Amino acid sequence: MSAWLPAAPCTPRDCAGHRGAVRPPLPAAALLLTGCTLVLLGVVCVPAVLLLGTAHRDRLIRRWAYTVVRAFGVRLRISGRPARRREAGAGELVVANHISWLDIPLVAAALPGRMLGKKEIRAWPLLGPLAALGGTLFIERDRLRALPDAVRTVAGALRSGSRVVAFPEGSTWCGRGPGGRFAPAVFQAAIDAGASVRPVRIDYRVHHGHRGRQDVAPSRCGPEREGGTGDAAGAVAFVGDDPLAASLWRVVRAAGLTAEVSVLAPIPARGEPGRGALARQARTAVLAAGRTAVASDRANRPAESVHH
Repeated sequence: MSAWLPAAPCTPRDCAGHRGAVRPPLPAAALLLTGCTLVLLGVVCVPAVLLLGTAHRDRLIRRWAYTVVRAFGVRLRISGRPARRREAGAGELVVANHISWLDIPLVAAALPGRMLGKKEIRAWPLLGPLAALGGTLFIERDRLRALPDAVRTVAGALRSGSRVVAFPEGSTWCGRGPGGRFAPAVFQAAIDAGASVRPVRIDYRVHHGHRGRQDVAPSRCGPEREGGTGDAAGAVAFVGDDPLAASLWRVVRAAGLTAEVSVLAPIPARGEPGRGALARQARTAVLAAGRTAVASDRANRPAESVHH
């Protein structure tokens, strides 16, 4: 088992069902076409965007990422007040729980930064070179011996003042349970660079505004959120051997999806005794934000919709 790629129990069959109304095929196809077109447009524009200053570039990336998420039919809510890069000073390591391919534009809509990507992406036609132009940090994730080089690469980016975005669970989870542990390797880079760690919580919910056909799949990864106003959205889970095309279609067919991004308080890397403690503190913050969201959702429901 790789230190970067732990196994998750989530599978498309058990975890990726949709509880809620379903869009007809024609509107869903229109959303799919629009979303994919916007993604490709953003990729093509990377060289021009790099010519902009940091503040203008971040603003453009945030708007583009927000538009991409909306184009796929998903509403977006961002809470928290992230510091601008010029206010943040040194580099910042952004760490988030990992559920879906949608996590990437979601985080970019709040905190644009350099993504960690597997080494194989660099060799992809068109997308590989453009990802490199966009500042992606390519790491070899399937060999333990490659970890020191990966840590040095990330630490170097942080020292230069870059914001680096990582998903330290190393694998996607459906979002209904606590998820996986945060692998400590990337946190060593923050310690080495003296950078702060910014935890981010990602949640997907389905809001039932109207009746419709129901697709329901139980999850082996944890209990679903109760009630009818903020259930965990299984449709977005991109887990196991799920083909990307199937995941894209499932997302655009599912109506009432809302993505929630909670930007949490930064953690000074130098204030922790080691990378393991820093990883645990960041994961604890992410889990606590999820429990707060559940409690808030239950408190805001009509009394008759709360299950005991």
